[in-house]
Amino acid sequence: MTDTSTEKLIHAAERFLGKGEQTLTKRERQVLEQALGKRALSQDTSAVFDEKSTFGQRLADGVASFGGSWTFLIIFGVVLLSWVLGNLVLRGEAPDPYPFIFLNLLLSMLAAVQAPVIMMSQNRQAAKDRLVTSHDYECNLKAEIEIMALHDKVDQMRNDDLRALLAKQQEQIDLLTRLVESRVAVAAGQSESK
Repeated sequence: MTDTSTEKLIHAAERFLGKGEQTLTKRERQVLEQALGKRALSQDTSAVFDEKSTFGQRLADGVASFGGSWTFLIIFGVVLLSWVLGNLVLRGEAPDPYPFIFLNLLLSMLAAVQAPVIMMSQNRQAAKDRLVTSHDYECNLKAEIEIMALHDKVDQMRNDDLRALLAKQQEQIDLLTRLVESRVAVAAGQSESK
């Protein structure tokens, strides 16, 4: 960073955040630098997060997404009902007669596998939410800084306009004063000549 940009960063930190340069967090420094450099901060955080995900993470998300859908519930309900009805109809020749011990084993195994996969997906979603929240904070901070900078510019423009107006008024007062003085001098000259 050049000396000028460091000075701008120090001034912006004190002006907009009320902090010294040394007390800035990494995120605050980054936001200030992007605001001063007039660079965009926004990005699709979800897309960035998803690009970095591994095959296993995407698989866990897919399993959790399917496992929590109406499609899964309907298919699962139809399979269970078919299993139970099929074994009740076949009675003596049923592969899994009542009380359906093999079905209970399969359901237990499904639950044992599905629960950790869903938890992995929820953990990833929580991490994604933290990343989105962090990015939202950065965007909000930059927006606040930009708004404060705009207020400063508007105040500066108003002050410049007031100074220019006062200067014009002073010029007009000076012109009127000279005009009045010249008329008084002309009137005094005319009264002396009489």
